[in-house]
Amino acid sequence: MSATQLNRTTLHSLAADIHIPSFDPASVTAGIVHLGLGNFHRAHMARYTDELIRKRADQAEWGIAGAGLLPGDRRMADSLGPQDALYTLVERTADTETARVIGSIVKVMFTAEDSDALLAAIDDPAIRIVSLTVTEHGYCLNRSTKRLDPEHPQIVADLADPEHPHSAPGIIVEAYRRRRAAGAPAFTAMTCDNIQHNGNVLREAVLSFAGLRDPGLAEWIGEHASFPNTMVDRITPVTRPADIEYLATRYNLADAWPVFCEGFTQWVIEDRFPQGRPAWEEVGAQFVEDVTPYEFMKLRLLNGSHLAVAGLGRLAGNADTTIDEALANPLMQRYMAALMDRETEPTLAPVPGIDLDAYKQTLVERFANPGIKDTVERVNTDAPLNVLVDPIRDRLASGGRIELLALALAAWMRRIRGEDEQGRPIEIRHPLAAVLREKAIEGGADPRPILGITQLFGTLGEDATLIRTTGHWLASLYEVGAARTLEHAAATQSF
Repeated sequence: MSATQLNRTTLHSLAADIHIPSFDPASVTAGIVHLGLGNFHRAHMARYTDELIRKRADQAEWGIAGAGLLPGDRRMADSLGPQDALYTLVERTADTETARVIGSIVKVMFTAEDSDALLAAIDDPAIRIVSLTVTEHGYCLNRSTKRLDPEHPQIVADLADPEHPHSAPGIIVEAYRRRRAAGAPAFTAMTCDNIQHNGNVLREAVLSFAGLRDPGLAEWIGEHASFPNTMVDRITPVTRPADIEYLATRYNLADAWPVFCEGFTQWVIEDRFPQGRPAWEEVGAQFVEDVTPYEFMKLRLLNGSHLAVAGLGRLAGNADTTIDEALANPLMQRYMAALMDRETEPTLAPVPGIDLDAYKQTLVERFANPGIKDTVERVNTDAPLNVLVDPIRDRLASGGRIELLALALAAWMRRIRGEDEQGRPIEIRHPLAAVLREKAIEGGADPRPILGITQLFGTLGEDATLIRTTGHWLASLYEVGAARTLEHAAATQSF
């Protein structure tokens, strides 16, 4: 017997232990356009919105029209289209599993080749929020200054044909231009990417691009548009063929692109939405005046630890090694705890309403969750390097030690050589991949060629303490490998 194909007509024939929407998905209309319709958005913002519509029928005007901006996003559009944009979200703790069908996405667009349909969707007066999760790479930034790079190939192309943009900044600016020309109000642009002060970064990129097009447009955007900062958190691995097969076997459900994620979720948002917003606070989101302490906590404790574990875990394992497998090594757990206690938590200001000791313990438990097969490869690819560089900069400025952060940075440097300890290739997916590999090979155990990449490190790469400390660990990684280097670190750093 074949599994039931997921779509609107089959919803009520699904297995009883699948939580289907309590509302008619066909009744949901779009109030949000989302750029970068990936797994994280579907596990996070779309999940919150689905839960809200289940709770309050009047919130059905806040459905989401999702857009894939990259060539690789065609598969998601092709998968979700026949499913009426429905998909299954499987949430796992260490002991439990819940499957639910998400009905908050109204439609899915593939816009990598042509943005006309996307821009037309944003033109709709009902769209009051344009949100995005495009990763740090999608902002076309100079990675050292965190400002728009006018020489970025996508920006150069969009400036040459600004009414047919492909970059996120170009799309948002053109959408604002069309709003201004129509005499329509500016939508709120809300980023959900893991970038420090993400709303401020988006605002700067958008205003910079607009200024290069038309200073008057930049002035209008600066006066009328809002760019709230947010902090998002939910570990969401890449969907594997085995996940699709599991769903068909366990739930008798055929879903071409389900999402599997952890049970934990968190969303903190600055409440700046001039054209209105969904009542997400009714389903667990937290609206605050200033998101800064929460985003610092998450970026430095969670994301910094994630990259540290993933870097060493990849060198000691392989591309299929998962975070929970890396943490099965007691030394790795102790390293992660020491990194947070000694070097990243001290860079934080107090976080209202948060017990940091409990939060750190929760992170260890979440990373070790055997139900979430999150690979070290996925984390290494998605995590921005600044989750290590920013706390290193703060520690050096305060005279603090950076031994454990430098070990994580050294693992990152060893990995971007593009081969593991057995000489097997490692795929490096980064806009500067060719340069990174070239400098890693050139320097070997000497970190200075990599630290000299000003787009990543600015003047921090000249710091003698950083060079010396990172060089010590990098030399050890080359000489004895990640496993023995971690043993050496445990002995010399007493963790």
